[in-house]
Amino acid sequence: MTDRVDPIKMTDRVECRSDHEYAQRPVAFYWQGKRLEIVEVLAHWRIPEGYSFRVRNEVYGIFELNYDIDTDEWSINQP
Repeated sequence: MTDRVDPIKMTDRVECRSDHEYAQRPVAFYWQGKRLEIVEVLAHWRIPEGYSFRVRNEVYGIFELNYDIDTDEWSINQP
C-alpha cells in the first residue's frame, strides 16, 4: 500500500492572469487551506482537456495545475 495522494479538485481556487482567454498564466493557488503564490511557471502545455502548468512555490516546491475547459475545474497535485 502506498501513501499516494490523489489530486484535489478545486473549482475557482487557482488565480490566473487572463489577457486574451482564461487560464493564460496562473499566479496563485490554494493548497491545504493556504494561498500559495507562484514564483515561477516552469512549463506549460496543452492537454486534451485544456491546459497544464508546472509551477513552483518558494516554500512548498513544485506543483502541477491542470485546467479542464469542459468542467471548468482545476486539479492540483504535487509530484
